[in-house]
Amino acid sequence: METVTVVIRSLMSVMSAWIVFMLIYQLVISFFGFKRDTKDYQDFDPKLRFLVLVPAHNEEAVIGDIINNLKHMEYPPELYDFYILADNCTDQTATVARELGAKVIETQKEHPDSPTGKPIVLQKALQVLEGYQEQYDLVMFFDADNLIDPNMFQEVNSQFLSNEGKVDIIQCYLGSKNKQGLIALFYYMTYTITNRFFQYAKSNLGLNSVVGGTGFAVDTRYLHQRGGWNSMSLTEDFELQIEATCDGQRILWNHNVRIYDEKPVKVFASLRQRTRWAQGHWFVAFKNTGRLFRALKHKQVSAKEFLSTLLYMYSLVPYIFLMIQFLLSSILMILEWTGVMPSSGGVVPLDNWVAVNLPNILLFLYSFIFLFYVGDRLDNGNRFTLRTLIPMIVSVLLNTVLVTIAQVLGLIKHRQQSNWDKTEHSIKCLEDTGLIGQEDISQAKVAMAKDTKETEGLLELVAEHSEKTA
Repeated sequence: METVTVVIRSLMSVMSAWIVFMLIYQLVISFFGFKRDTKDYQDFDPKLRFLVLVPAHNEEAVIGDIINNLKHMEYPPELYDFYILADNCTDQTATVARELGAKVIETQKEHPDSPTGKPIVLQKALQVLEGYQEQYDLVMFFDADNLIDPNMFQEVNSQFLSNEGKVDIIQCYLGSKNKQGLIALFYYMTYTITNRFFQYAKSNLGLNSVVGGTGFAVDTRYLHQRGGWNSMSLTEDFELQIEATCDGQRILWNHNVRIYDEKPVKVFASLRQRTRWAQGHWFVAFKNTGRLFRALKHKQVSAKEFLSTLLYMYSLVPYIFLMIQFLLSSILMILEWTGVMPSSGGVVPLDNWVAVNLPNILLFLYSFIFLFYVGDRLDNGNRFTLRTLIPMIVSVLLNTVLVTIAQVLGLIKHRQQSNWDKTEHSIKCLEDTGLIGQEDISQAKVAMAKDTKETEGLLELVAEHSEKTA
């Protein structure tokens, strides 16, 4: 039994060492996020042609907002086209979109058991839009619930032209539409931290950015060279990122323009979303580990890009280790309580416990509290207030449990990549997002009022029609 105890404690020590290593790695990376965020590219006149794709499955409640948003971008209308990809919709998403002047591509499952989800509809849309690589320079992707900075196309145009021939993908700042409640607050905190102290920091180090699922642009030549959209996992964005990196492509970060994404507010909605993310992440990591090593061998990636990508591919491991440590600790406690093995010495004095765990405590406070307040101040203009501290800590503790459970479930289910679990969307408020300033909000409302009334009128007509036909 003594041997078993030694093995268990040794395993726990190894796992603790890996967790600390990952925290230190993130600590070092974060230092490069304190740099003042000035544009690292020059401004160019509008030149590039954008193809904008917006996948939508039963999104009639929010689709009007992104259509209005896209119709009022600060970019010549003749230089961009946008399509709403109404995928297997059973509501009036396609009807509402067409009535508001959007181009719509409708797709349906060929068979009841056919796979569904964003990767499928993107693949089908690019097949329908044959010759897109000749008509457009960039394909830009958004989700149906997003709101977008009006100058996004202009900034992406300038950044791409400033790095012409050196960039294939550009990812823009990922903002949150909502932060109320313990679940949404955690999303807001983590995105605020990662945008500046991971994405922006990696950009300052010359490393590829993470592709975040929405608000990113891809060079049409590279996309066509890949055979269209062929990243088919549940995390198609992560798969594209890893494959592009292994191909030696460059992924840039744009800290100057934002998309705003609606975050879940309910526990089980968040758990489902995070489990889906984990399923896709583990699948892509296992599938592409060998490919990444081969890319290093053939000098398609640099040593620092290899290390950065490998660590990100297995960034979920600490959560698995936390769960294993919890289980092993429970086993040791049960063995001690039942007398199978001698007691390890009882309760550890508080001062000793603090001394042993002080580095981890400081890393936690730095990573989740200090970095959040700094990022929130620098990027969102919000000042530090003590009244937010307790909700933040509670949110972090609660969601760490949820995230850990999601990673375990995702690992167990990682081979299942065909069923997409949709996240419901409903938020339609500009002011709450900080998308644009107050003066701009007033101007935008004047320009968009007619379209908004049309959207509401359409939904009322749809409801009346449903009642009559029921």
